[in-house]
Amino acid sequence: MRFFTSFSFLLFCSSLFSKEPAHDLISQDLVHWQIPKGNDQYNWYVVEDGVLQLRSSPNRKHSVLKTKEVFTDFSCSFEFRFIEGNIDSGIELRNNDQIQIGISGSLKKDMTGSPYIPGLGYPKHAKGVDLLLKGKAWNQMTITCEGPRYRVNLAGNEILDYQSPRAIPKGPIGIQLHGNRDMKIDFRRFLVEKL
Repeated sequence: MRFFTSFSFLLFCSSLFSKEPAHDLISQDLVHWQIPKGNDQYNWYVVEDGVLQLRSSPNRKHSVLKTKEVFTDFSCSFEFRFIEGNIDSGIELRNNDQIQIGISGSLKKDMTGSPYIPGLGYPKHAKGVDLLLKGKAWNQMTITCEGPRYRVNLAGNEILDYQSPRAIPKGPIGIQLHGNRDMKIDFRRFLVEKL
């Protein structure tokens, strides 16, 4: 019995250490990302001192910075802050659905943490965001994707639990920057962990 207990404990410990650790996808450059064509000219996405700066203007086109790696089930944790302008950004999940960050262009209101589903719009609104979102200070968000289930935490509080009817099983993670907006938003500590 003692051997079985010790063996079970060893298996448990090995499973803990065999799990791939989360790694920061924003370091000093964009090495982990597919850089959109035109970035050299327009500087939509620039990394300085570990901070990814997204910049748009009324004459710039819509773009998405996508990971080179594709993911199935994952958790991504990151910090963001609004710098100025009409912020319209978001995190694309497996190249399809998105978790909004900032003002929805269609609804003209802040939909941070809410899912945007192509063809369905915003089927569910995140709860309590107005009490948690800190203007121009750093905000911490975690998005967990397990199959079609999306869970979002803001400042350590769950604000969304949603099952997407349009989820796809595998794809990259993207950071969206809407064109035709005068906006600036920053991201840092973008940690992704496979589940």
